[in-house]
Amino acid sequence: MQIAGQLRASAGTLARLRLRWQLGRFMAATEDCRRTQAATLASLLELNGQSDLARQHGLGHASSPEDLSKALPVTDYSFYRDAIERAKRGETQALLGPKNRLMMFTLSSGTTSDSKFIPVTNRFYRDYRRSWQIWGISAFDSRPKMKALKIVQLSSDYQKFTSEGGTPCGNISGLAAAMQKPIVKLLYTLPSILAKIDNAADKYYTTLRLAIADPHVGMLTTANPSTLVHMAQMSDSRKEELIRDIYDGSLSIADNLPLSIRDALAKRTTRANPRRARDLEKCVEHSGSLLPRDYWPDLQLAAIWTGGSCAAYLPTLHEYYGNVAVRDHGLSASEGRMTIPFQDTLPDGVLDITSHYFEFIPEAEYGSDDPTILKAHELEADQNYFILLTTASGFYRYDICDVVRCVGHHNTTPVLRFLHKGAHISSITGEKISESQVVEAVRETLSEFSHRVGCFTMIPSWGEPPRYQLMLEDWEIPPNKSSRQFETRLDERLCELNCEYHEKRSTARLAPLEILPLRRGSWAEFARERQAKLGGSIEQYKHPCLLPNLDQASQIARRFQVNGH
Repeated sequence: MQIAGQLRASAGTLARLRLRWQLGRFMAATEDCRRTQAATLASLLELNGQSDLARQHGLGHASSPEDLSKALPVTDYSFYRDAIERAKRGETQALLGPKNRLMMFTLSSGTTSDSKFIPVTNRFYRDYRRSWQIWGISAFDSRPKMKALKIVQLSSDYQKFTSEGGTPCGNISGLAAAMQKPIVKLLYTLPSILAKIDNAADKYYTTLRLAIADPHVGMLTTANPSTLVHMAQMSDSRKEELIRDIYDGSLSIADNLPLSIRDALAKRTTRANPRRARDLEKCVEHSGSLLPRDYWPDLQLAAIWTGGSCAAYLPTLHEYYGNVAVRDHGLSASEGRMTIPFQDTLPDGVLDITSHYFEFIPEAEYGSDDPTILKAHELEADQNYFILLTTASGFYRYDICDVVRCVGHHNTTPVLRFLHKGAHISSITGEKISESQVVEAVRETLSEFSHRVGCFTMIPSWGEPPRYQLMLEDWEIPPNKSSRQFETRLDERLCELNCEYHEKRSTARLAPLEILPLRRGSWAEFARERQAKLGGSIEQYKHPCLLPNLDQASQIARRFQVNGH
């Protein structure tokens, strides 16, 4: 144990020296945002300039922002679908240059039933890792105590399956965990093989079994705070089982795991730790519960998303984890990591101008025929924008449908805050449900039940856990038992259409969908008010089938729902 501690301290010291140098380079780059972004774009255009897609659209010799804007309009995933299908079969030249090696596809929910396959190349991965390291050294240097503590990182499998051409498909966080150097892995409590456990309940339990056995945890990192809330609830609900496993050196759910995973975990799960078990029992005797605030007394930091709807989880998080500091790990999506926060509590982050090239559309002009498109150095404080990415994955001017606010500048580089997904996408826990998916799921379920309705709208609804509700006027709700069956089938259909919704439901981060009855005539009243506010004729009015804003949704639900529901 002493030797492991010395190695861990040594690894941390060497890593911090290198990372401080990277942080210094990044800060220097922010002093001239315009110049840095021009250099970043030129590098990205050269990287993939010999791909079939780039040559087809005149990007083979492009090197400047002007070249890019002349060659391509704003794009979305459908623009790349054919090239990605070829890359999945092994024809990487369809999208990527010869020196840009494809490592994996990271998966995300699409706007239709198909998942999005986002290429992760060696350049993309290097930029992704560097951005994380810059974030990490800033967080660690502000907390000297963390140098002697461990990190609990939750990640997903980077190889859930392989494409037709043999490329791993999964989650980039799993790739980062799997590729850590052995000496760096000493800083982490959990082995990367946990990402291979498919069953969510078994994965969470095994994670807790290993993590709780270590009292010296200083930092937790995962994407969504709902994951940490769910794990805290499980540690309390299964406290007797966890304490017994730690005392005996066992894993109660071992028979549920594949033999290869059991064997890989054997050294950790068969190590009896009566002393730690007795300490945990004292926690339960003192408070009646087994929660992180008690079993990790030295916990310094939770690295999670705090922007948008994720902020709603923070009060519950502090209830379970105590007065732990929270630092947002930045605006990120499968398509790229966009900001690096350097302070606690707020989701604000400096735009990562060294990794991707960014453009912005003012929120008020989004969807217009000829919107203004701004460069990063042209953003104004206190204004909202949609963000466009050009990345090492072969994507150009890619619209990820995220709305951000410029809250200021660091040197000449904008500092951004994530506000919400675009108007037609809802995401409470990272599921990113689109209006088109809602329409498809509801229409197919209505057809299956031979049932018809006039109007419907789906809304997010806050709770522990949150859920989605389908608002129908009470007289149009399927009768009796059919109503429950309808809810179940609609929930299943959404899982089929959206892989991330399926994941959040299977891990209990989202509760089952339910119907919310509205009083008769609600939609007519709603339409009149909405038309008066938006203007235009009644013939132009379009009923929204998805209202993603939590506050707006809850106000409508309270106002129109049947009394007593």
